[in-house]
Amino acid sequence: MYDYDLLVVGSANADLVIDVERRPAAGETVLGSDLAVHPGGKGANQAVAAARLGARTALLARVGDDAYGRLLLDSQRAAGVDTVGVLVGGAPTGVALITVDPSGDNSIVVSPGANGRLTPADVRAAAGLCHASRVVSAQLEIPLETVVEVVRNLAPGSRFVLNPSPPRPLPAEVLAACDPLIVNEHEAKVILGEADGSEDPEDWARTLLAKGPKSVVVTLGGEGALVASADGVSRVPSVKVAAVDTTGAGDSFTAALAWRLGTGHGLAEAAAYAARVGAAAVTRRGAQESFPTAQEVEAL
Repeated sequence: MYDYDLLVVGSANADLVIDVERRPAAGETVLGSDLAVHPGGKGANQAVAAARLGARTALLARVGDDAYGRLLLDSQRAAGVDTVGVLVGGAPTGVALITVDPSGDNSIVVSPGANGRLTPADVRAAAGLCHASRVVSAQLEIPLETVVEVVRNLAPGSRFVLNPSPPRPLPAEVLAACDPLIVNEHEAKVILGEADGSEDPEDWARTLLAKGPKSVVVTLGGEGALVASADGVSRVPSVKVAAVDTTGAGDSFTAALAWRLGTGHGLAEAAAYAARVGAAAVTRRGAQESFPTAQEVEAL
């Protein structure tokens, strides 16, 4: 019996957000809106998104002993996430500097801070959390060696989900554990490198699958997603909405997908639900504040 539907191992950042008419070119200064501070980070976002949907969720992360760290812990607890695995201290809390243009597209620069101090030893110390979780999700805003250690501490029969963001080459040990590997267009191209010059997402998915993951999901923004496994490749449509802010949409998609897979849904079915969750998230500003409840997803 698992105590948690989902354990998220990853980053926790304070998002510092400014709306701009357009993002600046090199050497250019543009004026923006008043600064808004939100709880964020890909790991913390995924944990909140899953908990909002009703998943029994825990977070393994590291924050600083500072105001941003307290903001992040408060946000997790308010959403119902178990924060027993959140470590405090060692460096300032990570910060993401985000600009959002009128179309809702964003650009992000991350200062990892305490996220860079989440170590393999921390994962080994939290092995009980890993073994108590049906699905474990990770990203790459923490050290890659820490993600490798997560793979080595999975419970027998559990499922590992990875969103390799920011993207980098992945060791075979990690790729082989992914079920699924979730990438957007940019992440797919970085991981593929010279292996595939195609502009066809179906080709990306097939080539990625050949690298070792048990399954692959390629997210396509407003066009939905596609899923690939030994059963083949198929498209999953999205819901058409008016996007206000895409910050955190990918995190809500990943969290929803991971949770639904853990409850026994098939890959395509789970991805279709996750696409609806992501669509709901982009209709509101912010990351964690935008994540829907299960009832709001059903009403979409």
